[in-house]
Amino acid sequence: MIGRRGASDCDNKNRHFTLIAATMELGAGHSKAPCEERKSDLKPSAADAEAQRPTWSGRLEFILASVGYAVGLGNVWRFPYLCYRSGGGAFIVPYLIMVLLCGIPLLFMEFAIGQYTRLGPVHAFAKICPLLKGVGLATVVISFMFSTYYNVLMSWALFYLFNSFRATLPWTSCNNTWNDVGNCSSGFPGNATHLQSASQQFFDGRLLEKTSGIEEAGGLRWELFGYLLLAWVIVYLCIFKGVKSTGKVVYFTAVFPYFILFALLINNVQLPGAKNGILYFVTPVWGRLFEVKVWVNAAAQVFNSIGIAFGSMISMASYNKFNNNILRDVLIVSLTNSFTSILAGFVIFSAVGYMAHIHNLPVEDIATDGPGLVFVVYPEVLSTMPGFQLWAPLFFFMLLCLGLDSQFATVEVGVTFIKDEFGPKILRFLKREELIVLSVCIICFALGIPHVTKGGIYVFQLMDHYTAVVSLVFLAFFEVVAVCWIFGVSRVSLMVKRMLGKNPNIYFRACWLLLCPMLVLCILISSVVQYTPAHYGKYTYPVWAEGLGWGISLVSIMWIPLGAIQEVFDNKGSLLQVTKLHIMIKYKGTASSASLTINHRLCKGHRVLVATEHIK
Repeated sequence: MIGRRGASDCDNKNRHFTLIAATMELGAGHSKAPCEERKSDLKPSAADAEAQRPTWSGRLEFILASVGYAVGLGNVWRFPYLCYRSGGGAFIVPYLIMVLLCGIPLLFMEFAIGQYTRLGPVHAFAKICPLLKGVGLATVVISFMFSTYYNVLMSWALFYLFNSFRATLPWTSCNNTWNDVGNCSSGFPGNATHLQSASQQFFDGRLLEKTSGIEEAGGLRWELFGYLLLAWVIVYLCIFKGVKSTGKVVYFTAVFPYFILFALLINNVQLPGAKNGILYFVTPVWGRLFEVKVWVNAAAQVFNSIGIAFGSMISMASYNKFNNNILRDVLIVSLTNSFTSILAGFVIFSAVGYMAHIHNLPVEDIATDGPGLVFVVYPEVLSTMPGFQLWAPLFFFMLLCLGLDSQFATVEVGVTFIKDEFGPKILRFLKREELIVLSVCIICFALGIPHVTKGGIYVFQLMDHYTAVVSLVFLAFFEVVAVCWIFGVSRVSLMVKRMLGKNPNIYFRACWLLLCPMLVLCILISSVVQYTPAHYGKYTYPVWAEGLGWGISLVSIMWIPLGAIQEVFDNKGSLLQVTKLHIMIKYKGTASSASLTINHRLCKGHRVLVATEHIK
């Protein structure tokens, strides 16, 4: 292999570093068997690729876009609830440990893959691990499915935003047409389980016009249909120019929520009872640290919050310049995400403590999880605050910004895939790339319509459970296996060295090799053992809906085995032989002209990895 480079290289006084990474003989009888080689080059070189593929206008744009994607609605409604339910301040210990052992290394891994290959997740995984190339397509499918229903939350935020400009907030009283007066409480009902708060009835009866179950669609909610259309128009106008337009929008959408969070915190801590809510949030219950479930919850929160396995981070990093300092970006994004979660916890629980003080109830009777926290509990809190005419619109506008950033990134995954796979063919008909983005938005909007029917909340909950919970854990496990174990830590390290000029330290290599795969495996096993069917409040789904949910999961997961089967049938040899890849990473010239060549050698006799670095 080395001899193919020719003797002239030595005459030019070039430096060669040749690493024989592995030589394995599968059997003495096959030592001379011929090998079939299939080359797949990432061509053109990085310099040419940068000329063809758009890049972020500046480093700050990529950081803000990544922060905006990672910091979403889950930071506001999921982390604070998990924290108080899992030991209060003690939960922060396993959470931060999981950030260090799982979040930062895996984000670094995805940034490295995207920036080095300058490809979306589908083509990147097809290059680095053909046997599990279906992982890349699965990330696109799960992001596409996620984007079809995530924007429904934006339609809810818009609904509340426009209703918050009234002189009297409509969710504060029981004297409205949508209220069940005999079952309505103007505050939180506490132990009176037969009563509902006015804000809960506004959410169920006014926003959703909720039916009794998924069996009863109930017709379209035309008002929500209009808000959903408006949400998709906003998304399109922000991303239709690709990273050039998204990079400008995130200067506002990623930064503005922090002004609101700090303003709300300053306001909330001055309210009576806020101290009790904060103490409830941060008081450690050290005994909970010995429960396995607390550690699994911490790892799952880190994993879902940063957005590993959605393909969004790979797609956004693929628009970076080749030598961008992704290590710095990883630390900024990860730490900002964790800081925001903790900050949101203080904001939410200071307000919950205030409500508990007003209604003379314990904090645990008010704290809740999921959309109910920001669309039921917090609107009730806002209505009792001094200056609610200011705080209510700002809060819901903040939710809109948090959600839009995440939506930008998930839609971009699908757009990037289409451009990478079908770009020239589609452009012959559509002529402009903006029309590709428009087509994706229209399809996602159409698929989101079932969520804005009167029974749409049940469809939404079913989709969210089987997409963001079940499918994502399986997908994440196979992604980590494909990159860390099959492609190999040594090869990832070579990619990082070429981009940053030095190998990743022992901390990253140890996490990639052992800790990250083990942690993801633990999350997967725990998810299977602790699996519970989807439900919405006290409503349980019928069997056919459960079957539909598993079908939704399989839509994304099935591409992993299908991709592996195709790879085995397209190449001669057994599964083991196909798995043994011959990979040569060849570098030429400067960093800006680096190229990656991957040779998949399906050898019946040997497996040889030769990595050659050629530096002038």
